[in-house]
Amino acid sequence: MCRLYETIKVEKRHLKHIVYHNARLNRTRKEVFGNIAEINLEDFIQIPDDLSNEIFKCRVTYDRKIIKIEFEKHKPRVINSLKVIHCNEIDYHLKYSNREQLRDLYEKREDCDEVLIIKDGFVTDTSFSNIVFWNGSQWITPENPLLEGTARARLLDQKVILKGEIRIEELSKYPRARIINALNDLQESGDILEFVI
Repeated sequence: MCRLYETIKVEKRHLKHIVYHNARLNRTRKEVFGNIAEINLEDFIQIPDDLSNEIFKCRVTYDRKIIKIEFEKHKPRVINSLKVIHCNEIDYHLKYSNREQLRDLYEKREDCDEVLIIKDGFVTDTSFSNIVFWNGSQWITPENPLLEGTARARLLDQKVILKGEIRIEELSKYPRARIINALNDLQESGDILEFVI
């Protein structure tokens, strides 16, 4: 049976943006397992008494039921350069625990910090995050990401970012780019300095 997971930011012993994680978890469970009862992650996640006020990631592994809940201190990754990698076969529209295909693509990064995955000529995601591009007046995120991230969904709802198709040959039109995910919000992310094609 396939296993899936959610990664939730814990800051000052508080689960951040849990509404978006609940929505994705229940949408995923419905797609994979059919019409089963929704669950609320807050009913299952207990913040350990010894957890400090620092930033932690809470990883919830699940299938039909919650299987495991783990906490780990967050160690931010510094991402300055992205290696452009083409892969038309990849499908990671659900947050599966099996990330073998993403790991294989990540191993092709050469001297770069991370990869930028291109599918059918269009920009999608890095191996672990969504991406946004600054067009001079607005942050744009790819119309068809590999995975619809929770930070991406929230920033779209808030109209902080907009969706748009971004072709690989259009990368040079964007003077700035940043990565976003549940643990790395737009204002906390540094600019990507280099794309290696």
